[in-house]
Order: sequence, then structure tokens, then C-alpha cells
Amino acid sequence: MGSLDPPSSSQGGKALIHDDVDENHRPAGDLRSALSPASNDNAGTPTDNESTKRRSGVLPLEVGTRVMCRWRDGKYHPVKVIERRKMPYGDPNDYEYYVHYTEFNRRLDEWVKLEQLDLDSVEAVVDEKVEDKVTSLKMTRHQKRKIDEIHVEGHEELDAASLREHEEFTKVKNIATIELGRYEIETWYFSPFPPEYNDCTKLYFCEFCLSFMKRKEQLQRHMKKCDLKHPPGDEIYRSGTLSMFEVDGKKNKVYGQNLCYLAKLFLDHKTLYYDVDLFLFYVLCECDDRGCHMVGYFSKEKHSEESYNLACILTLPPYQRKGYGKFLIAFSYELSKKEGKVGTPERPLSDLGLLSYRGYWTRVLLDILKKHKGNISIKELSDMTAIKAEDILSTLQSLELIQYRKGQHVICADPKVLDRHLKAAGRGGLEVDVSKLIWTPYKEQG
Repeated sequence: MGSLDPPSSSQGGKALIHDDVDENHRPAGDLRSALSPASNDNAGTPTDNESTKRRSGVLPLEVGTRVMCRWRDGKYHPVKVIERRKMPYGDPNDYEYYVHYTEFNRRLDEWVKLEQLDLDSVEAVVDEKVEDKVTSLKMTRHQKRKIDEIHVEGHEELDAASLREHEEFTKVKNIATIELGRYEIETWYFSPFPPEYNDCTKLYFCEFCLSFMKRKEQLQRHMKKCDLKHPPGDEIYRSGTLSMFEVDGKKNKVYGQNLCYLAKLFLDHKTLYYDVDLFLFYVLCECDDRGCHMVGYFSKEKHSEESYNLACILTLPPYQRKGYGKFLIAFSYELSKKEGKVGTPERPLSDLGLLSYRGYWTRVLLDILKKHKGNISIKELSDMTAIKAEDILSTLQSLELIQYRKGQHVICADPKVLDRHLKAAGRGGLEVDVSKLIWTPYKEQG
């Protein structure tokens, strides 16, 4: 999967990590080369007086205004103004604007200066309900469904009123960047940090205990006193330089809460639980002579009536596209096998989460179907993989590998079709070496 990455920069010896734009939320090819607001040779060039009058007429921009904005790729893209704030110095019309790039995922929303906006492209504020109605008349049913999916991505459990309330409350990112270990990372979403951090745009995290501070000096003092060199839990897996730690939210409550605050900066679709007692956190680390550095994690409920084997999953941006997300998913199913249960991830899944899981299910199921001789049932596949029967059924249906005949589902696995789907599913990523997993299910502990 390609990425539309802006050039990376280096500040003070720390890598500045930019997030990848998901393939499903990139601008279409013809829009990526959108015209900058250069003058048109065939049009009359406005005089300075006309430009000044126009600027004074549209400024300050109202919330809801649509306009073209210069992004980090140097090109202009359509945005919608979400919020504005007055500049501390300057004339009455000097504002910064928080904008949403309508071609991109919400994780790229940001504050921009006035000079990044093309005021000649300003569109008046329109009634959202009227606009949606007009837009829907111009779209096919398939296009409308795709737009609806993007608008409510990851919020399938919310009704319309709750979704509006959620988006209103979280519409502006409160923390712009964090420092974690040797990385400075741009955040994606709002996270409800305590009120005393409302005036911060950057936070400094201890990469081992996940305490967070407002200033670099505080972090430096903390690091001299912090004696942790890995997450505060039991190491249940080590293979080469990779380690997995199991952290009990009840035994390590502050760590669990801090991990949730951190994760919420990169997850838009999850509710933040302050009561972490009910959860186990599985923290994946890269280990070297300085310690074990977190690359990602997943959490799961200690007791789930719905057979959930995973609640939240996150790979931190600096470590994405290295196979760690696939590894975390595979690890959650290895734990389910050890428990003798089938498992499924907690719903709703985020856009990237659904893609990752569908890829994992596809690779695991097709590998078995390719090697298996004779008939095999969905129940047998579920017993072999610990994947819930409903997830197997939906995956095979999406691949058109299953038919309903005489009152039962029949798997139709042509070898050439399997090879084609396996190739499309991509590489499986890092493999879990089960022989290196030393773990006792929670119900059997103590």
C-alpha cells in the first residue's frame, strides 16, 4: 500500500514522524494535482483595491466555511473550517483556523495560518442538511453508501445524535505532538487529558512508565528517578529483540490509564475507559541495551461474555508498516487457542482495524483451504484457528468463496482463485513463535 508522505524533517536529533494517509482517504488522482490559485490567463486580474475589498468582505472566516488550503505537499486541497481562534497580536481579522481536509481522514485536521488559505476560493457557509440532500441527488447509490461509511467510520454503535455530540466534543485536537523515547510524533485525534493540560500543545512521555509532563526539563528529571526499563508487567514472550509484556490494569492502574490517554491520540473510535481494572494490556516492545521500547499494544477484557479477545489495538506511527499490527492480531488469537476458546475483536472496528483483520482472516483461512484435502466445515475452520464462525463466514462471503446450497453453506475453493486472493491479501507480517510464548490464562492465575 503506497503512502502520501510529506517530507520528514529532523529536530534536535529526533525524528519527526508524519502519519501515513490511508489509501481509502486519499484524494482522487485528478484532485491530487489540484490547481493552485494561480491567475488564469483568460480571466481579468483583479486590482489590489479589489483584492483588499474582497479580503475585508470575507474575513474573518466563519465556522463552516469551505475554502482551498495549501497542505504540506505544497498543493491546494478543499477544506472546511471547523473552529477559529483569535491571534493574540494583530488586527481584528487576524485568526488561525482549524480545518478538516475533506479529501482526507479526520486524523489530518490541523490549525493553519491565514496565508495558507486561498481567499478567492471561499464558499459561503451552507446548511449541512440542505447540502447533504443536494449532494445525494448527484451521487449513485454506491457512492452515497461509501460516503456514509466514511462519515461514521468506527462509530457504528452511535445513533445520529450521539455521533454529532462525539464529533462536536472531539472536533479539535488538544495535543498536537508528543515526545516518546527518541521520536517526536504528530497526533491524530483528541484525547481527554486532565484539565491542567488544557494549555499544552505538546506532551513529553516517559517511554517506560508512560508518565506525561508539560516540559522537557520535567521529563529529564523524571528519567533520572524512573527505574523502569520495560512495561510494569510479566514478560510472556521473547523472540530475538521482540518482547510482549502482560500488564494487569488492576495491579498497574496508573500505567493502564496513561496508556489509554496515549492511545486515544491515535484512535478516534474508542471510548476511553478510566476503570482499567477489568482489562489486561499486552504491550509489544523492541528491546536493546537501553531497555524495552513500546511499539504497540492490544487490550482485552479479563472476562468477556461476547467472546471478545481484543478491545483496542494500536501500533504507534513510527513503527507502522513493519508488520507489528498483524503480529498483535495473530498474538491475540494464539492466546485464544491457549484458552481453548474462539475469539473476535470488540466492535466497532476502525477503518484501518477492519482492513487489518480482514487481511489476517483471509490469509489464515486461505492457507488452510489451500493445503486441506477434501471437505471442511466452518466449524472445523473455527476450531483450528480460534476465529469466530461469523467472522469466517463474512470473510469467505466477501471473497465469494462460499455458496448456500440445500440449506447449508458450501465452501468453493478453486486453487487458482485461492492464489489470487492470497496475493491480494499481501504478506502476513511477523510470525508468532508459539514455542516462545509462556503464559497462563487469567482465569487460572492465583
